[in-house]
Amino acid sequence: MLVWIVVSLLLTLVYAAIMRWYVWGWRALPEWHIPPDWVAKTPVTVLIPARNEAGHISDCLQSILDGAYPLHLLEIIVFDDFSEDETASIVTQIAQQNLPATIRLLRLSDILPTDAAGRANKKTAIEQGVALAAGELIVTTDADCIAGTDWLRLLVSRFESSPDTAPLPVLVTGPVLFHREKYVLQYFQSLDFLGLMGITGAGIHKGFQRMGNGAHLAYYKSVFQAVGGYDGNRQTASGDDMFLIQKVAVRYPGRIAFLKNAAAAVRTEARPDWRSFVQQRLRWGTKNAGLPEWPVRLILLAVFLFCWSIWVNLFAWLCSGFQAGLLYLLVFQVYIKITFDWILLRDMCRYFKRRELLQWFLPSFFLHTLYIPLVGTGSLFFREYVWKGRRVGVLGFWCFGVLVFWCFRAHCLDSGW
Repeated sequence: MLVWIVVSLLLTLVYAAIMRWYVWGWRALPEWHIPPDWVAKTPVTVLIPARNEAGHISDCLQSILDGAYPLHLLEIIVFDDFSEDETASIVTQIAQQNLPATIRLLRLSDILPTDAAGRANKKTAIEQGVALAAGELIVTTDADCIAGTDWLRLLVSRFESSPDTAPLPVLVTGPVLFHREKYVLQYFQSLDFLGLMGITGAGIHKGFQRMGNGAHLAYYKSVFQAVGGYDGNRQTASGDDMFLIQKVAVRYPGRIAFLKNAAAAVRTEARPDWRSFVQQRLRWGTKNAGLPEWPVRLILLAVFLFCWSIWVNLFAWLCSGFQAGLLYLLVFQVYIKITFDWILLRDMCRYFKRRELLQWFLPSFFLHTLYIPLVGTGSLFFREYVWKGRRVGVLGFWCFGVLVFWCFRAHCLDSGW
């Protein structure tokens, strides 16, 4: 019992140190602005993998075309990943409007075997796009994202200018935010993602960990080819962004940057229901154990164990007849998590002008403390999930959660906790 209390306290202090470090790193990260004398001259190719995105692809393309980046320097390649809706025809219609920008549609069904329709093909699509790209700078985003007016100008200018004497980056990632929230679950996801953006920016700025999101990622074509693209990672359906970023970090140390500017954010909609949310997070979780950077894996493990310890201590307190010592430990853990989560999320909501999200902090705190251990455990034991109509078992995940609860309850009763 004493050993477990010591472990719980250590996990709590480690969590406080990690979160304090992230807050410090985000505040130290300088905001990027386009230099006054900067003129766009770099050809850019935007790659957009799409599957069953008929409801979003038009808005995505239009937001890019309406941007301030010169259209004669812009190429957009959309990859139709065996869509079963009108995604391809919508892209074709927009491409035929004789725009100054070049819009190309590549159907993966024309280059991949028929059995590829049942598996995730995003890595293949991006590799094909890089090979075909006319632009020397590759930018990736998702078909359900909407970009701001200065998105590409901010991105490209960051490649060509650098604060102080820092070397010019070869890969830049930036903020991805949720919008148009309607339900508690979506507000929670917005807060969670804002926190993730702060963690991403802080980690890259301090050179301690490199993460990013494929919905807002840019790199030179030559850099992608130099690191071998997705060689060694194709067996993992998710992680096209994280694996690439960390491979580039090894080949080009100190030349990865996070684009800190609220106007640079691309926006998408949060998952509308619990089922799709869990499937999304299981998909993300399946890549964590394979990430090459040990600091990222270590921090993920520490947060995972800390959140588990909160629930273990709660059940232990309930099963022990409400022992005061366990209650004090539990209150201390909750206090630390609430305090440091609030500090980071307050900073992020202020920066991105989403202060209204803070009214959802308490329910989001509960959901975050619950989903980290459950989904994290599920991603370790159940490697399959359903995404975009493909089975790449979520039922098993929930069964595992129920099994853990009843086994722990039985242990508490037997041990007299």
